[in-house]
Amino acid sequence: MDERTRHYFAELQSSDKNAQYEAYSSIMKITEEKVDWAYEVWDQLKEELTSKDPHKRSRAAQFLSRLAISDPEQRMLEDFPQVWEVTYDKKFVTARHSLQAIWRIGLAGEKQKEMVIRHLAARFDNCVDEKHATLIRFDIIQGLRNLYDKVQDEAIKQLAFDLIEKEEDPKYQKKYAAVWK
Repeated sequence: MDERTRHYFAELQSSDKNAQYEAYSSIMKITEEKVDWAYEVWDQLKEELTSKDPHKRSRAAQFLSRLAISDPEQRMLEDFPQVWEVTYDKKFVTARHSLQAIWRIGLAGEKQKEMVIRHLAARFDNCVDEKHATLIRFDIIQGLRNLYDKVQDEAIKQLAFDLIEKEEDPKYQKKYAAVWK
């Protein structure tokens, strides 16, 4: 890991919220592409998935989701349940940020893509009794769209339309469908 990136990870622990945000934004940008240092932070990020600090849990889930493309050992196949758990976090903003990032795991390979799609579809079906179910469903449809845009798999698009059809409220059905226009 280069010094600049190491500095960003150190700055996440800063008491200065602006420095933390700058570091977070920089890491998010860097991890849009493959990196060769994923395993230098992987175990620490896994630990942070259960931190008492919701910001750490959120960042850990988001970073691990983005680092899945830099995971030649395919650790994510085993670690996915821990990342997925954060999408149910007691702090909704933490859960939502995690859910909004999780589609990126699907960019790591066919097994990862199928795993993510399966979990997103099941969550769409089963979240109706959760608080903020319509936001959760929107994020799932948006995540499927994001994944589709990157991998151009028509099965993802079809799944999204099938899920949208399951929505009983026409207002939300229209909102979810707008993601695909």
